[in-house]
Amino acid sequence: MVSSTSTPDDNAPPAPAIAAREERLETVAAQVAAIDELVGLATQKIQVFDFDLAEGGWNGAARIDALASFMRRARNPRFDVIVHDTRWIETSGARLLRLLRTFGHAMTIYKTGPEAASAMDPLIIVDQRHYLHRYHVSQPRATLSIGVAQAAMPFVNRFEEIWATGEPGLSGTVLGL
Repeated sequence: MVSSTSTPDDNAPPAPAIAAREERLETVAAQVAAIDELVGLATQKIQVFDFDLAEGGWNGAARIDALASFMRRARNPRFDVIVHDTRWIETSGARLLRLLRTFGHAMTIYKTGPEAASAMDPLIIVDQRHYLHRYHVSQPRATLSIGVAQAAMPFVNRFEEIWATGEPGLSGTVLGL
């Protein structure tokens, strides 16, 4: 008897050979560069948890171009964002909102539910094997890990727990009269 336990990620293209590494980052500028690197490595999925995305260069033209490129080149891409507060995105994230309108079929922006209100450690996970974990939103220190899937798993689980609390945040469509 033959059985299949295929998951959606089984269809992902093979990950490119990357030298595994982990490093500590001490500044927000270093994190911005790390996020750019992570977006460049993405082949299937980008998951982001943050307070409001105000830091990290999320609305920069180059970042949005890189995210759009990821969405176009990936097969069945996912870009999932969950934040505590959507006001910064609504008022200052015009490029990010345009990306949501264009790729609404592959992108979701949620707002955290009350169960995750105490989470204050921003997190970016790419393809369940690379991550950037900022220890606390009020401090600039973080860890970047590239190519170490086992090290990423606790953060993948943490993201899923936070995501499970999600409530509708922002939509790529405008409804109304």
